[in-house]
Amino acid sequence: MTTLLQLENVTTRWRNRTVLEEVSFTIKIGQSWAIIGPNGAGKTSLIRVIRGQLPYMQGRITRHPKLHQPGQVACVSFELQNQLIARDAQRDASRYFSGNLDDIVTAQDIILEGHETEMGSSIWKRAVHLPEVQGLLSKSIRWLSTGELRKVLIAREMMKNPRLLILDEPFEGLDVASRQHLSEMINRLISERMQVLLVTHRFEEVPAEISHVLSLKEGRVFAKGPAPENLTEFMIKRLYGCKPPIEPAVLPWAGTRQIESSIEDSEPPLRPPLIRLHNVTVEYGSQVILDRLSWTVHYGENWAIVGPNGAGKSTLLQLISGDHLQAYSNEIYLFGRRRGTGESIWDIKQRIGIISSEFQIRYRLPLRVLDVVLSGFFDSVGLYRRASDEQKVLAHQWITTLGMEDKIHNPFDQLSYGEQRLVLLARAMVKKPLLLILDEPCQGLDYANREMLLHLVDTIGKQHGTHILYVAHHAEEIVPSIQHTLEFRPTMDGKFTVCEHHRPD
Repeated sequence: MTTLLQLENVTTRWRNRTVLEEVSFTIKIGQSWAIIGPNGAGKTSLIRVIRGQLPYMQGRITRHPKLHQPGQVACVSFELQNQLIARDAQRDASRYFSGNLDDIVTAQDIILEGHETEMGSSIWKRAVHLPEVQGLLSKSIRWLSTGELRKVLIAREMMKNPRLLILDEPFEGLDVASRQHLSEMINRLISERMQVLLVTHRFEEVPAEISHVLSLKEGRVFAKGPAPENLTEFMIKRLYGCKPPIEPAVLPWAGTRQIESSIEDSEPPLRPPLIRLHNVTVEYGSQVILDRLSWTVHYGENWAIVGPNGAGKSTLLQLISGDHLQAYSNEIYLFGRRRGTGESIWDIKQRIGIISSEFQIRYRLPLRVLDVVLSGFFDSVGLYRRASDEQKVLAHQWITTLGMEDKIHNPFDQLSYGEQRLVLLARAMVKKPLLLILDEPCQGLDYANREMLLHLVDTIGKQHGTHILYVAHHAEEIVPSIQHTLEFRPTMDGKFTVCEHHRPD
């Protein structure tokens, strides 16, 4: 078989550390590979080396002649998706200033960008003939769900007519149906002779048409070969290992008066609801995101929020956290007080810890891990105040509890996506928030860290006075301490109805 791409003993450094060491593997024509491994294993660095974005110090890379041509290695990633969303948001100012509110960017515009002359060509037809894409062409990218946008971005990269398509964590953030549709789409592309390089943490979602697997661990090749031999339970356990569960007695906030003061233990037994929403509506022009939603969360309750992509789950969380402007035009009560009756945004945030993809995107600063965690005491993106000795001790303890002590002085922006997610969890928890908002907290986490985080969330939910709102697309992530579920269900007219479910204690 002819070689498409070959790496021989490739070693590279990023800034001051080695991220890949003597990595060797070969992709033959007709093969599609999955790259798996723990957080920080070097998967993203390997992709950057393959794309020519990160130079290597030693070793050799041999590419098929056609891979040297522009666009022959295409890539769909969170980074690309976030760039497009941010760019569309920046256009809003121009739209409003000019009064041309109908000047929207459609999925077709995104797919054709830079290839407008190819409209109607065989390349265009190949990119959009997939049934998962055809119905999206006229939709504004603003109203695309995460799964729909992911499919549009794949079609966009297909316009380059690449020989190799890299998909970096394509299933993260997708609901069950979207994951199934995307898997079918990938299988169809491979069956039509597109070669795919798939990076994923969720090995159980590797599409059937993926023929080979490369396992990385600590920057080295751990295993490689045919998929059936490398996706066994035995191999996965060897690759990821496991982390011991965190015992409740060792949680860092135990016995700290400063943290306890953020919990309103002194309130009388008959307290008002923690959260109450009455007929809440969020809309943009004719597009209704939430329609007269009423919902109450009482003290002592933990809730899962579930439903398809695009249902409005993240919008709901933004209303509660105060990060959505329409929160102040709706009847929303938080901690017994109506939103917009004199409290500052900082009064709200000091009682709330939050993890979300949107927040992680905003926190792209070259701070030390320790400083990122310390910023949680001040609800700031960045550290602009001097932390007390007690706060520093607590931050150290949380970082150690989450297994990140060896990276405590590393720059946050040099960590892998999953490692950053763990640091932001420590940041959210240092002040022992009254409300912990977790918008897909397992996104980007490997098997072992996912299990550790879920056990920690369950422990917090059972014993420690922090109330949890948890958005999940994976049913197995709804831990036992979450007894209540708010479910968004699609209706025949394309809207959503909201149902509540309660499990007995």
